[in-house]
Amino acid sequence: MASILLVEDEAAIREMVAMALERAGYRVRHAESAEDADAAIRLSQPDLILLDWMLPGESGIDFARRLKRGRVTREIPVILLTARGEEADRIRGLDAGADDYVPKPFSPRELVARVKAVLRRVQPTAGEAPVEMRGLTLDPVSHRVSGDGRKVEMGPTEFRLLHFFMTHPDRVFNRAQLLDNVWGANVYVEERTVDVHVRRLRKALAPTGHDDLLQTVRGAGYRFSID
Repeated sequence: MASILLVEDEAAIREMVAMALERAGYRVRHAESAEDADAAIRLSQPDLILLDWMLPGESGIDFARRLKRGRVTREIPVILLTARGEEADRIRGLDAGADDYVPKPFSPRELVARVKAVLRRVQPTAGEAPVEMRGLTLDPVSHRVSGDGRKVEMGPTEFRLLHFFMTHPDRVFNRAQLLDNVWGANVYVEERTVDVHVRRLRKALAPTGHDDLLQTVRGAGYRFSID
């Protein structure tokens, strides 16, 4: 049973979301601010965080950035909940490290479906051999990446994206193909989301000099290649 930390200061929304998640079989803990969420995470690390953008004190988006910088918390998937539905706001939320973005108002059924989808895609892939390209190694069982022996830190979505690229080298994939193969064909995610995660993956690979393996093919998509 997955544990969800719900960070939301509006009691009515908190109760509605918690009821829907508990009916779906999840364990739900509550926090009304980033400060409360910090304390809850120290007590027990959740499997996923549902995070409201507008919180008292530290905003949800600033808290998301801080989570993704933390050594212990960077791999916890985050779904951002917000009434700000403009494309620029969605991109800003994804750039802050959110794994998904759900605009308010939303239906409880849609939110549960988004939670299930994010949890599915962040699960480590088991039973597969490590893959290696030019000193970059990815182990799907231990969920670790290293570049020339140095540990490479990245979020769960970037890990899945890298695993797909490394197991399909020298092929060009457009955004729609990457969404189908990495996020899942039945998951609603905008195509621009791919660009955000590609940027984050390149940033993660830059310290070991492997960011140049991820190539943009103008007008076609992305390719992972040593050439």
